[in-house]
Amino acid sequence: LMGGMVGFAGSYALDLQSSQEQEAENSDTEISQQASGVIEPDTEDVSEEEQPAEAQAETAGETVEETAEEQVDSEEDEASKETVETAADTAIHFSAELRWPLEEGSVILDYSMDHMIYFPTLEQYQYNPAMIISAEVDDKVYAAAEGTITDISTNEETGLTITEDIGDGYTAIYGQLKDVNFEVGDTVERGHVLGHVEEPTKYYATEGTNLYFAIELDGEPVNPLDFLEE
Repeated sequence: LMGGMVGFAGSYALDLQSSQEQEAENSDTEISQQASGVIEPDTEDVSEEEQPAEAQAETAGETVEETAEEQVDSEEDEASKETVETAADTAIHFSAELRWPLEEGSVILDYSMDHMIYFPTLEQYQYNPAMIISAEVDDKVYAAAEGTITDISTNEETGLTITEDIGDGYTAIYGQLKDVNFEVGDTVERGHVLGHVEEPTKYYATEGTNLYFAIELDGEPVNPLDFLEE
């Protein structure tokens, strides 16, 4: 009987130890699972209020910078518009009524592009894209209209010659000059003295001292008499 009780006690002790070891293993497993189930917070889902002050300051800085850039762009656009409007307002427009470029003088050779006329010096007939107006050496030559000087050059036929942009595609050309008072790029008012009449070139020796005066529209000659004051 004593031996049976000892055997039972030993068996019971083994079962108890096994049960305790199993509980310990279960406890370790549960702790491990809990540890592995910990989830780190997702910073992308954090609301603006929960963001660190540093991040909020950076975002605010970016917003201010973007706003400043938009304001600068807007100001530049407005300035560009104002420049375009100012340029349009100050553009020179053609006046349909031009003043005579000399105080006195009669037309020696008329403008003629629809038929040829006789040139005494050349002793031949040819078309004439300008008016040849009689003058005296040193007579003042006046700007027929407000405009901008685009060319001052010398050629065999018309001598020292001024080309003036008088607006809207129209150009005034003055030849047989000297003592020019302006330079290329200058703006002149109607009636400004452009220069004085020079001795005629060899092409107008017989016709005598004169002013070569032409008007062109988009590079094509038109009759100056259609625009000159009577």
